Amino acid sequence: MRLVPVLVAVLVTAFLVTLVLYRDTLLAIAGSGPETDIALQAAEEAPPIGAVRVVAMTSTARSIEDAVILRGETQAARDVELRAETSGRIVSDPLRRGAMVAQDQIICQIDIGTREAMLAEAQARLADARINFSAADRLSQDGFASSTRVATTEANLRSAEAAVAAAAKEIERLTIKAPFDGVLETDSAEIGSLLQAGGLCATVIQLDPIRLVGFVPETEVDRIEVGALAGARLAAGQEVQGRVTFLSRSADPTTRTFRVDIEVPNPDMSIRDGQTAEIIIAAPGATAHLLPQSSLTLNDDGALGVRLVDPEQIARFAPVTLLRDTVDGVWISGLDEKADVIVVGQEYVTDGVPVIPTYREAQ
Repeated sequence: MRLVPVLVAVLVTAFLVTLVLYRDTLLAIAGSGPETDIALQAAEEAPPIGAVRVVAMTSTARSIEDAVILRGETQAARDVELRAETSGRIVSDPLRRGAMVAQDQIICQIDIGTREAMLAEAQARLADARINFSAADRLSQDGFASSTRVATTEANLRSAEAAVAAAAKEIERLTIKAPFDGVLETDSAEIGSLLQAGGLCATVIQLDPIRLVGFVPETEVDRIEVGALAGARLAAGQEVQGRVTFLSRSADPTTRTFRVDIEVPNPDMSIRDGQTAEIIIAAPGATAHLLPQSSLTLNDDGALGVRLVDPEQIARFAPVTLLRDTVDGVWISGLDEKADVIVVGQEYVTDGVPVIPTYREAQ
């Protein structure tokens, strides 16, 4: 009874040895029937050992309008402090801050005091100097006056003319007018107050048009041109549009950035001076891929990029440049016109690792 198990064990061992040592011969004897072909094909199509299953998408590059995004603020187009050029007492009623003023409107009026009398005195001296010069000139022509006397009287005449002009200018300085249409940012000087030379009458700002001011990093400055279309979103949610009117040629020594000014219409004065704004400036178009934000990854050196599936179904890292972040995904550049990008599982593979991709539709 014990002989049967021993014979069975010997036969199984002999069969296994024969199967291992003479596999090719046995397959040739067995022939190549349909079942055999299917088995061989399945063996050939079996994934390589260590392959990782991933989800990929075939992305095609598209042309997009590129833009430079900055943070900045609004500034009044013009901001002027009106200061007195002479001293005196204010005799005009004050204008309150926030009042709209027109160009050449009187803001502060200083008391004329004795200036009219000084002008009258200067005019009388001018008349006397003219008579003296006329008489000396006639006498000189008849030979009764020297040329020196004529020169002296002429000098007195010119001095009198200058005195009249100075007195008239002094009276003109008593009236302080708005240099342009704008808004009073401060109250004007109070009636009865004494204003010294250099004293502040009022501050006038011009808000239409208003200026958006931002600072461009040196890596982006070459993408901006004067006259380019620009838009901005204020902190309150208001959106405005304008055009670039100025681009600095000199960098700020501290931040190494360049100032850019954008002029925006503001007829209703709804935009105030000093509001925070997110500025977008149109730049020349670029070719880019729209990918899910989750497809971005970093390599061992910290470079931003994506992982691709090459024709041999091997994972490869490709560095990219981020152009724009939107709700639909990220626009990136740096890839070929068509690329098979791994969108799920890219964190589990490295360069050279075989992958088994399952493709999904592009965005």
